[in-house]
Amino acid sequence: MAHMTATPTDLEKDAAPAAPGRGALAHAVSDAADRLVMADEPLATLQLRCGGEIPGPIAIPALLEVIRKARRYALKLARPIEACDGTDTISAWVEAQPRSDGEPGCDIIVRGWRTAPLPVADTRHAAETRAAIERQVAELAARLDGEQRLLSVESEAPDLAALILAMRAGLGLPWTDFVEIADSSHRQPLHWRLLDGAHVLVPGSDRHWRAHLLASQAYGASPTGFELLLCADEPLVAKAAFPPDRSPPESDRTMIGQEIAPVLKQPIARIIANAETIRTRLAGPLADEYATYASEIASAGKHLLHLLEDLADLEVVESDSFSTAPDRIDLADVARQASGILGVRARERQISIDAPKLGESLGAVAEFRRVLQILLNLIGNAIRYSPEGSGVWVRLERAAERARVIVADQGPGLTEEQAAIVFEKFERLGRGGDGGSGLGLYISRRLARAMGGELSVESAPGQGARFILELPAAELE
Repeated sequence: MAHMTATPTDLEKDAAPAAPGRGALAHAVSDAADRLVMADEPLATLQLRCGGEIPGPIAIPALLEVIRKARRYALKLARPIEACDGTDTISAWVEAQPRSDGEPGCDIIVRGWRTAPLPVADTRHAAETRAAIERQVAELAARLDGEQRLLSVESEAPDLAALILAMRAGLGLPWTDFVEIADSSHRQPLHWRLLDGAHVLVPGSDRHWRAHLLASQAYGASPTGFELLLCADEPLVAKAAFPPDRSPPESDRTMIGQEIAPVLKQPIARIIANAETIRTRLAGPLADEYATYASEIASAGKHLLHLLEDLADLEVVESDSFSTAPDRIDLADVARQASGILGVRARERQISIDAPKLGESLGAVAEFRRVLQILLNLIGNAIRYSPEGSGVWVRLERAAERARVIVADQGPGLTEEQAAIVFEKFERLGRGGDGGSGLGLYISRRLARAMGGELSVESAPGQGARFILELPAAELE
């Protein structure tokens, strides 16, 4: 926890004993290391339920904050605290002052103890959050019908290559035909609720896997289909792409994309997933302070993961051998998909996305995956820098032999000087806390030019920005 400073006036205000309830309910003592060495009930029970011991480090965040400040400034402090014991929310008035016996530490008085039941959890929201976490860390995703038979399967994990080939050759068969359910002698397929969360053994992989089944069903009805996710308990250990006595040619080196990213992505995703589980209280009730800490961990993990992905993409687009796989695509369809993917993020900030309507189309010659990557970056930036309650527009234009997608926002806009450098590498225009890497637009322009197109911007201060992706036009068949 960061050290805090306060003026004597602040501390005198903190010490004002305007406490509710004059009778002391409990007494406790802490030492120089802010460990609780003695405590009366009910404070002792709260310390234990928060995961602490007596004697032991103070496990109640709000109480710890008061005691640290009182010890550091050698003054009496008095203030309300809130905590959670797993069943109830606790509120109390705490007074802390340096110990009267001259020993380092604090004497603690607790007054005005109140309890209130925790609010009932929103089980639907909790289930949606858990599903989002599982999708984030899954290394295999498959679609099943209502009888758990394979409809499609996707994965990029190297040690699942054999499983993917077998599953694609066996579409229409139960997914359990291709893996072994650990510690189960039951005839397959089992009821889906028994398989959800089951440990599975995958041929060709030394890792331990867990299966998750997300059902598609109306309330009270049988599932009409499932989403199967396989999540590993540990990351894949990357193997050296070249013998130890020989390095790859300089132009072919992709250290981050081929060596570092595969090793780091899974553990970082696991950190994010665990932090989100804590933040959303899926594992049980939790004090607000801990939920805030978990949220900060998750945000930092997401930033690190995005930076890792951007650096890997940077290596790809700057390599001498980089090229795209152009095809005839519908830019309207790509724009609708990108808008749909970012719809939740936009709604969280009360921003509307006006995407091309169903029935609109505009053909182009480009690689679908790379165009989607560009539009996700452009629309994501528009959401990030637009004020809450505003809108983002995605428009299509045809000009001679060129097809254009225009992403416009109502953000602060760019000056001429900013517009001239916005596509440069690591350029963030002075924005230090937005979580970006300064690589997204640079990579997007490199991708656009690799497909025979261009990415440009039109903007003025206070008038928002219009980012224009231009690609070779084509007629759709």
